[in-house]
Amino acid sequence: MAGIAFGRFDDSFSLSSIKAYIAEFISTLLFVFAGVGSAIAYAKLTSDAALDPAGLVAVAICHGFALFVAVSVGANISGGHVNPAVTFGLALGGQITILTGIFYVIAQLLGSIVACLLLKFITGFTTPIHSVAAGVGAGEGVVTEIIITFGLVYTVYATAADPKKGSLGTIAPIAIGFIVGANILAAGPFSGGSMNPARSFGPAVVSGDFHDNWIYWVGPLVGGGLAGLIYTYAFIPTQHAPLATEF
Repeated sequence: MAGIAFGRFDDSFSLSSIKAYIAEFISTLLFVFAGVGSAIAYAKLTSDAALDPAGLVAVAICHGFALFVAVSVGANISGGHVNPAVTFGLALGGQITILTGIFYVIAQLLGSIVACLLLKFITGFTTPIHSVAAGVGAGEGVVTEIIITFGLVYTVYATAADPKKGSLGTIAPIAIGFIVGANILAAGPFSGGSMNPARSFGPAVVSGDFHDNWIYWVGPLVGGGLAGLIYTYAFIPTQHAPLATEF
């Protein structure tokens, strides 16, 4: 079992690493463009910025489908993180170095910002941001985001990062897309169902509205980090050389 590692600059700036950053940028751009775009499209079609139950289902399905594709197209190059909380959880579990993870996060944030800029240019609509619903406190929003992001990163570990996954790895993008769609259905009316700091940061930058944005950093990073630590130390076996008394 790998431990947390800071990493080396020469490794983080190798050709393969740079390709991974580009892949994360593109995958996050595709995901955020479709996800935020679905909310904008719903507002245009209904002339109503507030989602009703049908709109919530449509947005959840769009996010699930888009993430399935974004993870799939990036999997063989960068691992298809598409989410700073996933990168953070994998770094705490020793699956990626801290230094490389920082560049992943930068690429993801840039991809999200560019996606939202493109949407604003194409549609002319105000970019919708994540915020907690009326009657939901900031603390409740943070806890909700911790729980649903824990579920997401736990799923990433179980289906993609665990060396025992076997053939289960082939359906990892589907499972990851499903858990995101399901969590949006469950948490969307309360915290917004982000699970992804990049997904929330891009719209905040383009709209200039950072109200409640800290919730979508604290909650997902805590939830993703907990999932990474718990899955790594509870379920991924430690490899060691046999002791002299072992046969």
